[in-house]
Amino acid sequence: MQEPSGVIEAQMNENMRVMNTLKPVSIKKLSGDRYILDMGQNMVGWLKIKIKGLKGKQLKLRFAESLQENGELFTANLRNAKCTDLYTLKGGEQETWEPTFSYRGFRYVELSGYTYQPSVNDFVGKMIYDNIKTVGTFETSDALTNQIFKNAWWGIAGNYKGIPVDCPQRNERMPWLGDRGAVAYGENFVFDNGRFYTKWLQDIRNSQKEDGAIPDVAPAFWRYYSDNMTWPGAMLLVTEMLYKQTGNVSVVRDNYPAMKKWLAYMQSRYMQDYILTKDSYGDWCMPPITIEFGRGKSADKKYPSALISTAYYYHFTQLMIQFAKAIGNEEDVKTYELLGNKIQGAFNQKYYNEKGFYASNALTDNIIPLYFGMVPQNKVDEVFKNITYTIEVTNKGHLSNGLVGIQWLMRCLNDYGRPDLAYAIATKKTYPSWGYMVYNGATTIWELWNGNTSDPKMNSQNHVMMLGDLLIWYYENLAGIKSESQAFKKIIMKPEMINGLNTVNASYNSTYGLIKSNYTKTAKQFNWNVTIPSNTTALLCIPANNKNEITEKLKSIKELKFIKMEDNRVIYEVGSGEYSFVVENR
Repeated sequence: MQEPSGVIEAQMNENMRVMNTLKPVSIKKLSGDRYILDMGQNMVGWLKIKIKGLKGKQLKLRFAESLQENGELFTANLRNAKCTDLYTLKGGEQETWEPTFSYRGFRYVELSGYTYQPSVNDFVGKMIYDNIKTVGTFETSDALTNQIFKNAWWGIAGNYKGIPVDCPQRNERMPWLGDRGAVAYGENFVFDNGRFYTKWLQDIRNSQKEDGAIPDVAPAFWRYYSDNMTWPGAMLLVTEMLYKQTGNVSVVRDNYPAMKKWLAYMQSRYMQDYILTKDSYGDWCMPPITIEFGRGKSADKKYPSALISTAYYYHFTQLMIQFAKAIGNEEDVKTYELLGNKIQGAFNQKYYNEKGFYASNALTDNIIPLYFGMVPQNKVDEVFKNITYTIEVTNKGHLSNGLVGIQWLMRCLNDYGRPDLAYAIATKKTYPSWGYMVYNGATTIWELWNGNTSDPKMNSQNHVMMLGDLLIWYYENLAGIKSESQAFKKIIMKPEMINGLNTVNASYNSTYGLIKSNYTKTAKQFNWNVTIPSNTTALLCIPANNKNEITEKLKSIKELKFIKMEDNRVIYEVGSGEYSFVVENR
């Protein structure tokens, strides 16, 4: 560890500030002069207190995310972080105090040093995160889905600290690159995080070594350069997200040399016969086979996978083709096309099994090459069949992905025709699932699928890495708000029709303006209200068997440009404005 160095420059992203306040929900007495304060929400920030007492009397506040069964604070997952505030009274009249330059990750506070019964009215929780606007809303007719979305909001916001930290409570709080691969993309539908992640990409560039190596944590305070594709590769994934969601080509131009240098570094050292042999983490934090099997066991174990590293290298060649086209570098387009083709061929020769799966048939090992477009076209159906069999039969309807696989799971299932299976996974209440976290008291997202039984040494209860691509799927597929070109200049709106989900109401404030998708469906009717911003066009994919089933309340249907019928959808192209469709007798 070392002190920061380099040239001081103006900060271009938002400052941290108090963004929200919470009132505690209860206060309970423990033994002696101790009390437990419950904020009702796992939050990030500090506690403002009102107290009255003798001069020199000391008040101690200890913070934690959860309680033990006996009602005492659970602090084992904090490692050696003390998470303690001490305040010495000046005496006399009522005093008010709050810290200024520290924050805690907590839901519960143990108070000691009181000579009287404190009240919940003596405390205010102040939530601290970067001054980033919330730009997306999302609500459905399913209460569990709504709670998972709420948990995601609290987890994402609380971990915006000038850099995207992994967790806010223990002795770590580090910007691990692997955590934000696809999560940053989903976050963008909820928060205006463009400047935030543009700044973080600069941190990554500043941390790159002369030889091209990129660390697993940036800024590189730990100087942890383990060489793998999935963690440093977040640089490409975040660049892709910013370019796609905001249309800012300068992000591509600024980061292109560093990305190209890193890929060349990895290729020269670790590529053998077009297989990228070096990996560090594998599918990090895969769920134990049962909740009991993982009881008390540490998740801090690495299972390196050359299949994952090679597939990711291939995917990054495809991103570099996209980036090279964006900045007009045709020579690199040809170079990465050739390299990608050779990697794809070597990958399939080494890992594809003629029974229709990759390697050992693990869920992630099949999802990644399928979603990345590496599977030969005549093998796609078999591979996807094995994916669905693993979920529906082997896993009894559950996921089995760690950090890497969960970034592609929901979109893969949706894109290959099983949005119903994606929804079943997204609304599971049993282990392992996001719903399992909720039904076991989570108000943010856990670091581990088995966060209530795992060894507490690596067991944050506020960690967004396992969100994967869930938020992307919420917006792009459930709500049907998806950019067909950079920055939502062209929008494709195709909400999935899921049995049991009767209402979705979502909005996203894009670069061009507000996009809304609000539908309600019954057995006899589908109602869909849509808002398209100025200077954009949209393809509206309306679930109907023919045009005669559709009426438009605000405009004549004749004003809309009919494109085609496809998959029981009537597709119209429209310009900016508000639309209100009714489909009868579906």
